[in-house]
Amino acid sequence: MSEDEQAAQTAPPSQSPPAPQVPVPPKPTVDQNGNPISPRSRLACALLAWIVGIFGVHRFYVGKVGTGIAMIFTLGGLGIWVLVDLIMILVGSFKDKEGRLILNWQ
Repeated sequence: MSEDEQAAQTAPPSQSPPAPQVPVPPKPTVDQNGNPISPRSRLACALLAWIVGIFGVHRFYVGKVGTGIAMIFTLGGLGIWVLVDLIMILVGSFKDKEGRLILNWQ
């Protein structure tokens, strides 16, 4: 074996440099008007309102336990209350217990 072949066999395998880390911007905590944004997911809230809204599960999800219980007893205001909540969630005007808007879809 020649010296070049021996050097090639004993040399460590070349490793590519690690991929650069792309910084992920943090989720905003306020909207463009300065209103606080809830960490809750708007998609989860909308799905809960759509699927089991008459039981007020979406209200329990955002911390509104009292109105969630009221929705259980009234079956979501006979569906009207659920419909209003679902529309409010979809347009981005639904708020959690602390009064923060639920805007993040993730």
